[in-house]
Amino acid sequence: MHRRIGVAAGAAALLLTLAGCGGGGSSGSGGGTASGTGSPAAAGGVGGGGGGSGSGAAAGAAVWSKWGLKPLPPAPAAPADRPIKLSRTGPVPVFSRVPTTQRVVFITIDDGLVKDPRFVEMERELHVPITMFLMNDAIKDDYGYFRSLQALGYSIQNHTLHHPVMSRLGLAQQRNEICGDQKILTAEYGTAPYLFRPPYGAYDRATREAVRACGPAAIVYWTDTMEITGIRYQNGRLRPGDIILAHFRGPQQLKGERMTAMFANMVKRIEEQGFTVGRLDDYISRPGQAG
Repeated sequence: MHRRIGVAAGAAALLLTLAGCGGGGSSGSGGGTASGTGSPAAAGGVGGGGGGSGSGAAAGAAVWSKWGLKPLPPAPAAPADRPIKLSRTGPVPVFSRVPTTQRVVFITIDDGLVKDPRFVEMERELHVPITMFLMNDAIKDDYGYFRSLQALGYSIQNHTLHHPVMSRLGLAQQRNEICGDQKILTAEYGTAPYLFRPPYGAYDRATREAVRACGPAAIVYWTDTMEITGIRYQNGRLRPGDIILAHFRGPQQLKGERMTAMFANMVKRIEEQGFTVGRLDDYISRPGQAG
């Protein structure tokens, strides 16, 4: 569904539109295959400040078992020479995976519609790294929920004010969407986002101009999309450096399942293929950052 959401669209329209988030992205849903049918039984700034923790390495087997999971392998040490290097000049780059040979993938979670306190509990216990791309219409009723996840070292990035199809807007409207979300996220979470994800994966030249003008230094796509129990792959299976797209969703969008069940299923699919989860920020050199 490619539909612009207005500020006053209302909760029902927001639920309907976000159900299709990512559906239009060529990296997110096109031609992939869904796999997996199992059911689940250090503070960082918005831009990804603190040191990353490795896929719940500190959590014991009993804690993982509580969530119906086996422990993930510890994440490898972050590379000293970060493979993605961003700049404040030149065209805004677009990437959908991280160039690495490490058997590590990266989880990104979009929108912020459903705020399940059990998911915060799950992350406090397991410490599986995530990167959040938040849209103001979805989060404005409870900014504090995402501070709880930010406090675990997970960065908050830009996903527009109202979740429109960006390529259908003019430059001025696109700047309003990106700059508006940038301003709010910076004020609420203390650090300016340095990454941007366009809703539905739709962007054009004007989007890249607006991103540059508003502050983020890159556009982030994805290679795989998490559904309720399985992952839809672009290339048939996970590969080192893949970026997985998921959403903050609940029973209404997940056919009765909670966010924690969806997340547990995703972790199972990752573990089954011999991968672990890394912290995306640890593989990116932001503008002005050494490494």
